[in-house]
Amino acid sequence: MNGLSQTCARAILDTVPAIMQAIRVEMRLERMHELSVPQFRTLAYIARHPGCSLSDVADFIGLTLPSMSVLINGLVGEGLVLRESSLIDRRRVMLNLTEAGAAVHTRALNGTMAWLQERLASLSDEECQTVLQVMELLHPLFTVDCAGVTDRETMHT
Repeated sequence: MNGLSQTCARAILDTVPAIMQAIRVEMRLERMHELSVPQFRTLAYIARHPGCSLSDVADFIGLTLPSMSVLINGLVGEGLVLRESSLIDRRRVMLNLTEAGAAVHTRALNGTMAWLQERLASLSDEECQTVLQVMELLHPLFTVDCAGVTDRETMHT
């Protein structure tokens, strides 16, 4: 690893957890007291991947299948997630948001977006442009599909 990539890696390791912690604190304090961060991330994943499996969500969130099952059971019990057997393979469970789940997700997303926008308001237009460019560079390096392959890896195959 060269010096510059090592410095970049350190900056990511220092910054990303701080950002996630600030989002967690904000969600607990103000906006989304009805959801934990893992519940919010689960709803967000299901919203982006309707009909996904328990394994898909567990892999994304980083929980074991039993822990994810407990989290999903809670969301099902709250009427936010619908768990259905696949018509093709009855052993496969498909997850979808209910109308209430979609509404809670939208509220949480909008609240988080508003808070982030407020936090970023002190940046100049040029600084915001830099953040956008960095996000565009990083996104394909870290976006993983269901097979565990990053977007960047599929671009090179």
